[in-house]
Amino acid sequence: MKNGDKTNGSRSLEESIIDVCAIFGIQGKFVKFEPVYMGNINATYKVTFENDDGTHKSYIVQKVNMYVFKKPRQIMSNIDYVTTYIKQKNIEAGIDDTRTFMHFYHTKGGKRQNFYVDNDHAFWRISKYIENSMTYDVCDNLFAIEEAGRAFGKFQNALSDFDAQKLYETIPDFHNTKKRLMDFMCHVVEDSCDRVDTVMPEIEYLVSVGKRASELTELLEHGEIPLRVTHNDTKINNVLFDKDTARALVVIDLDTVMPGLVAHDFGDAVRFAANTAAEDEEDTSKISFDLVKFEAFAKGFIPEVRDALTETEVNTLALGALTMTVELATRFLDDYITGDNYFKTRYPGHNLVRAKSQIALARDIQKKFGKMQKIVLDVYNGKM
Repeated sequence: MKNGDKTNGSRSLEESIIDVCAIFGIQGKFVKFEPVYMGNINATYKVTFENDDGTHKSYIVQKVNMYVFKKPRQIMSNIDYVTTYIKQKNIEAGIDDTRTFMHFYHTKGGKRQNFYVDNDHAFWRISKYIENSMTYDVCDNLFAIEEAGRAFGKFQNALSDFDAQKLYETIPDFHNTKKRLMDFMCHVVEDSCDRVDTVMPEIEYLVSVGKRASELTELLEHGEIPLRVTHNDTKINNVLFDKDTARALVVIDLDTVMPGLVAHDFGDAVRFAANTAAEDEEDTSKISFDLVKFEAFAKGFIPEVRDALTETEVNTLALGALTMTVELATRFLDDYITGDNYFKTRYPGHNLVRAKSQIALARDIQKKFGKMQKIVLDVYNGKM
């Protein structure tokens, strides 16, 4: 990054980062900053300072994308709640590895908060940099998949007694599958882009599986499963691993933490991890649901939450995989028939390809659902 690069005003990016670090009370002499290509939304930088004794300490400085995140203060309130709670749980458990929980710095002075809005209305935050860590974007390593399951399970368990009602619902109806399907069908009737006739087989499939995919929403509505604190973006690349041992350290990217269902977190994780192809694979013959990877994640996740979940919740975990796959297929196809306004696309018809890919995965999940349910129960009952 060149020192002369400018922000919205006349100050360079480097000057802005130094000023932000001062607001958060970061000590030492500024050494350098470098972009971190973590996620596709926020601008992220690793910033290094030199302490008085000559040692270096690094921090993660982020400028939040306020176009994507319309209510960043609510997001940071949620993050403050859950990170503080998990840190206290680790202290009480005698866990002395500070890399196992996230920490966001607070501004110095009277009005302490875990974010700062500068004169250009840019929204900044700083979290600790976790040394000797790595992430996986795509992973076929069963050990790592199990470790990721363990990390998300620990995250869920640590917050199992936290009152989810204290958190903002930063994205209303994010995983309300029933509502998404209803909205989708309204858009099918409207057919604003004259594309519906070309995707009737896909629409018919989503209609056929809609009732099953809506069961989690209805269980919540009827009070049969509890609302919990959930991560809502449980891909393996949102787990940091130790570079030396490959053990999972901590769950990151907490922007979507809010009230939700544990089956959604479990289901989205295995939807991503156990897919044998990319989310936009055009050749659907390459797409299947890998039960070995599913078992690996389940063996990491379920033992960590065994004592926290109700029996009904356990029985919904496999359903979560089908639900999240159908929901994503619905979102992709909905975006396609309404003009490709939400998801970024790389070519015409990209959203349709994505929808067909998720439908192919959902069909395979349906075929293997009995085996998936058995794996969940066997792991839960300590049989594997």
